[in-house]
Amino acid sequence: MLDSMLFKTILKHSFDFPVKVNYADGSSKQYGGEGTPEAVITFRDNISVKELIKNPSVCLGEAYMDGIIDIQGSIQKIIASAYRSEGSFLRSAKLKKYHPHQDHSENKNKADIQSHYDIGNDFYKLWLDSTMTYSCAYFENPDDTLEQAQMNKVHHILKKLDPQPGKTMLDIGCGWGTLMLTAAKEYNLKVTGITLSKEQYNYVNQQIKELGLEGQAEVILEDYRELKHEPFDYITSVGMFEHVGHDELPRYFKIINKYLKDDGIALIHGITRQQGGASNAWLDKYIFPGGYIPGLVENMTNIVEAELQLSDLESLRRHYQKTLEIWDKNFNAHREEIVAKMGERFARMWDLYLQACAASFESGNIDVMQFQLTKGPSGINMPMTREYMN
Repeated sequence: MLDSMLFKTILKHSFDFPVKVNYADGSSKQYGGEGTPEAVITFRDNISVKELIKNPSVCLGEAYMDGIIDIQGSIQKIIASAYRSEGSFLRSAKLKKYHPHQDHSENKNKADIQSHYDIGNDFYKLWLDSTMTYSCAYFENPDDTLEQAQMNKVHHILKKLDPQPGKTMLDIGCGWGTLMLTAAKEYNLKVTGITLSKEQYNYVNQQIKELGLEGQAEVILEDYRELKHEPFDYITSVGMFEHVGHDELPRYFKIINKYLKDDGIALIHGITRQQGGASNAWLDKYIFPGGYIPGLVENMTNIVEAELQLSDLESLRRHYQKTLEIWDKNFNAHREEIVAKMGERFARMWDLYLQACAASFESGNIDVMQFQLTKGPSGINMPMTREYMN
């Protein structure tokens, strides 16, 4: 069982603000400086040292889900501090050695996607905004509402395509369809969306009918690797390559090349890491099965090897931090309803997920970037400056 002295050693250099830790043996210790603690972590029972060393993210994540660990104060602030602090257990190579084995076959990808996105549209409606956009928003102004910021993001992406009316667009991993439907409605593009989520597929089909976009918009319930279609003028893919997996990333970018016309433009938006690719065992087990965050260099290598060319790159890391903070606030505003439907353990799990992700963006452990790509050295018809993106 957990020796409190071991944890006192592990946590010794993990915080850069005052944090009090109450251990299961009744002892307490403050880390991160003197003064009134800004957060309190309480261990209500012992934790197996063997499980901790074997798989720290799963061990600690489950302990919080089960109420063995309680936290007073901001989980986000605690985790962001642990990422920033040199010598922290979150930066220890000894506790980072475990990486889950991942299978990204078509059947497994379908099961993984549906396990997350098919929890139920009613659940996501509680804490997303009315656009049902489940990706990084874009805050043009500090006081933008979440809905405004999500529409800002949609237009920011579409403007980067320099879209011409009547042309075609493919949206790989179209979610609940806001991006593709806006492209059809407001930019007069003929759009095709692909998803593996039945809930999303049904929702987008309903939106197409309600908006009168039959013949101009279609959604396909299919793995992107099975697509059979003529090339498109534009391709978008938002929050998708995080689900592709390390081994399938080269193929993902080659498929983008295959379905992009020679003078076409692609805008690929997703979570990446400047420090290199990574997966997280707790997230893989409970939140995003098969999730893998590729490194920035890894992405660029695959882009070049797919004979695509980078024409613009933009980081939106701080925008995703703010997006997650709003999502978590919305989530907790409906906490009682979520607990009643899903249970306390589920609610603690999702609260931890949202706050931990916000902390990871805040600390720079992960990033989110938009890659504007052309096919080979094309893009000859693109504007010479970035003014058209505004």
